[in-house]
Amino acid sequence: MGSVDEAGKLVFIGCCTDSLSVSMSRGRLSPQGTILLLCDLQEKFRPHIVHFGDIVSNAARLLQASRILGVPAIVSEQYPRGLGPTVPELGAQGVPTFSKTSFSMLTPEIEAALGGGGAGGGARSVLLCGIEAQACITCTALDLLDRGLEVHLIADAVSSRSLSLGLNSLRQSGVFLNTVEGVILQLVQDAAHPKFKQVQPCTPNSLSLVQIAANYLT
Repeated sequence: MGSVDEAGKLVFIGCCTDSLSVSMSRGRLSPQGTILLLCDLQEKFRPHIVHFGDIVSNAARLLQASRILGVPAIVSEQYPRGLGPTVPELGAQGVPTFSKTSFSMLTPEIEAALGGGGAGGGARSVLLCGIEAQACITCTALDLLDRGLEVHLIADAVSSRSLSLGLNSLRQSGVFLNTVEGVILQLVQDAAHPKFKQVQPCTPNSLSLVQIAANYLT
């Protein structure tokens, strides 16, 4: 939006000229200013979530790549007394972990961690993985958007009790839908990146996971 000044020049009002903000609006990722949120990948959900093992494996790959690239991570656990701890194969030992009862991950403790002095280091972009798509993932994504953060939902690291639920409503709300491989490659940008060979094994190639993502993206 713009107006014309006295000299007849077009003056843009409310237009973002800062290169960082422009990059954010386009969904561009970099390790600086990005955080990974891993939502409720807990033991008691294992028998009930479609492709649970594959989803955890994919989330673990992204967590491993995040560690290599210096992207911080936060784990949430939904009522762990009843639903058990985070599954060990996620490899999240040592990652800041917060319990909750709300569907959204944005508890006061996690909001504080997302701030400049917390584990998130003042994150601007959020990579979101976990369960369940229609509940905690959706509530978390919308809360993050409300706080002005850019949300990248990792479609092949998200699931629920049924794969019939699409994520187009979140995309319409402003969420970027991506895959583990896509995010990792965007974070390194170049095969000449000094850590590319380290993260390359983290990119999944399972056709079943591609199908998981396809089910959500349609």
